[in-house]
Amino acid sequence: MKKYNKIVISFLSILFLASCSSDFLDYEPTGVLSSGNVATAENADALVNAAYAAIGNDEMVGPITHQWVYGSVRSDDAYKGGGGRGDVDVVDRYEQYNLTTPDYGDWMLPRTWTNHYKAISRANFALSVINAIPDADYPLKKVRQAELRFLRAHSHFMLKLLFKKVPYITEDLTQEQILKTSNDLSNEDLWNKIADDFLFAFDNLEQSQEQVGRADKNAAAAYLAKLRLYQAYEQNDTHQVTSINQARLQEVIDYADKVTGSLETDFGNNFLDGHDNGPESIWAVQFSINDGTNTGRVSFVTGLNSPHGTPLYGCCGFHMASQNMVNAFRTDATSGLPLLDTFNDSDIFNTISNGDAPLASGVTIDPRIDHTVGVPGRPFKYKNTLKNSGDMVYKFSWARDPGVYGYFGNMKEQQSPDCSCYVKNGPFIGTSKNVDFIRYADVLLFKAEALIQLNRYTEALPIINQIRARAAASTTMPLAAGASDVYKIAQYASFPSKEYAMKALMFERRLEFGMEGARFFDLVRWGIAEQVLNAYLNKEKTKKDFLSNAKFTAGRDEYYPIPQREIDFTGGLYKQNPGY
Repeated sequence: MKKYNKIVISFLSILFLASCSSDFLDYEPTGVLSSGNVATAENADALVNAAYAAIGNDEMVGPITHQWVYGSVRSDDAYKGGGGRGDVDVVDRYEQYNLTTPDYGDWMLPRTWTNHYKAISRANFALSVINAIPDADYPLKKVRQAELRFLRAHSHFMLKLLFKKVPYITEDLTQEQILKTSNDLSNEDLWNKIADDFLFAFDNLEQSQEQVGRADKNAAAAYLAKLRLYQAYEQNDTHQVTSINQARLQEVIDYADKVTGSLETDFGNNFLDGHDNGPESIWAVQFSINDGTNTGRVSFVTGLNSPHGTPLYGCCGFHMASQNMVNAFRTDATSGLPLLDTFNDSDIFNTISNGDAPLASGVTIDPRIDHTVGVPGRPFKYKNTLKNSGDMVYKFSWARDPGVYGYFGNMKEQQSPDCSCYVKNGPFIGTSKNVDFIRYADVLLFKAEALIQLNRYTEALPIINQIRARAAASTTMPLAAGASDVYKIAQYASFPSKEYAMKALMFERRLEFGMEGARFFDLVRWGIAEQVLNAYLNKEKTKKDFLSNAKFTAGRDEYYPIPQREIDFTGGLYKQNPGY
């Protein structure tokens, strides 16, 4: 929505009482919302704009866009980082799987819950107003209803990934009815309620819209492919995958085939300013800067995560790549394929020499590592120097607490300090770079996964190879000196079995979406979170003392606890997830 980024909310509920007379009781001040003065075609689009704005109204302490906390640190991709375990200690508890008492000192998850439901409330309010406008008075009525139902479904989907059991709130419910709406729907019923909204959007939107950033049929098809893929992995009450629904898998393929898009020519373009709403961006939250407002609409959701030990950034060193994540980018020096089973047998970039982390002789790597991880001695955001600001090579000293969290930084969510998209607010960094919810690479791998699970893994082979071919070509940006000498990535010649194909698919998703926040939710969907994460922790404990007591508990830790304040507010109507 770069053309559509001046989100103007023209309805202000501010009442100034200038006197103690009773006249104000009969006075309707300008700007107060009511069904009589809002239900007009002139006001409808502003309400829709406000609903779009709400899906990006997150913050460092209540994230709803980038999932670095809930999906990356919670997985084997990353460590919390920052200035030790006590720095933003609630995220340490997520990382340790230590949330047995809901809301105890947790000020992040409840805010995320609230921020999502604020977004749902805006969509529902806009729907309730627009529903009442006669069709003849509002030619865009059906389109705007479809957009709003898409936005409502998006927020409910994000909530379901986090909490599994959430109340589905629609515009036809009164406040009294909302308070009586339980979160105790079956897994299947909740998926289908979310899907109904996406289906309405799919049926009533054009393939694309003139104003970028608006939901369209393309985005709805992509989201339906994603939703049906998650729904296909059927879970019991303790979150274990009990079966995989073949009919749902076919729906994944059908909807993925309706998505139009293409991969960026270079993987790194997805994470650089100037490439927002490009061919690979299917659905993204829109941010802006220098847009006529006082401060712009920039994202601070990853504002804690910039390198710490450099005045170029300054704060705060969170979201550090794990050694396990770094090791995953190692390739077989002969074949150029991933080391699916042995990647973590030895560490790469594990020594420091003169402040750099050299790659051991004979080691080859996937080039996506230099688009994902900050490694000492290698250029950061594709720059060796920054005009008037000095050296842009990532340094060991940029890691805030290397004795605890190591020295591997994050790359994708950062922008260069000389970018016109970059804002520094005190110690915190914000940018106007969009946050992508679904990339075309996602859609390709959704389809490949469904094909493999349907035992059609030979059809998945060229799809996964398409992703790998793009990765192999992503070496044109300024990277580390001599980096091309150690890049070795090749395509699969064949998949000998369904099991091998699925293992390759899982690994490819990790390499492609490393540290973007998808990893934890992938593991839960596949039903292997306990197996993978405890194996990860058992190995990491030998390297990182801060993880010495961490343990993933199956049947509990696949989802977060329902905030206790929400259970209390509904008088116990909301049911807590098992184990909490």
